[in-house]
Amino acid sequence: MFRVTADSLETYLDFDPARKSDLLQFDALIKKAAPQLKRYFHQGTPAGEAGMRMNMIGYGRFRYAIKSGKSTDWPVIGIALQKNYISAYFSITIDGSPIVGAYAGRLGETRSGRNNFSFVAFVDLDAEALSALLSETERIYVSDPENPRRYREGSRND
Repeated sequence: MFRVTADSLETYLDFDPARKSDLLQFDALIKKAAPQLKRYFHQGTPAGEAGMRMNMIGYGRFRYAIKSGKSTDWPVIGIALQKNYISAYFSITIDGSPIVGAYAGRLGETRSGRNNFSFVAFVDLDAEALSALLSETERIYVSDPENPRRYREGSRND
């Protein structure tokens, strides 16, 4: 498993110098399209607790219950370095369906999953479609802050 060893936003951005520009370009688009989703360094769930351990750049934050009965923080949008690509994770739904599905195939992504997509380089992405996805994510979260909690607790992927 690919593991990013970082303990701050700065060390995360510097972890892979070849892809730092891609992360910063994605970050700039999020700041423009979804300015209310504040950026932070997501450290993942501590060892010994249920949840995902991966660290990433988070935008917006909410808490949800995990299988153990405890709760954990999770980003509304998370951007994570993978071995061969960068993944974007979303915790928002539209009418109970993952929001990424409504944009799949239009983003310029390399691959997409349930509520995430991956890309190799930011330049490959369709900035207009991505901007629309980011803006809609922010709009839904601001109008319904419980939306991501319902999604995470309903999917129980941790």
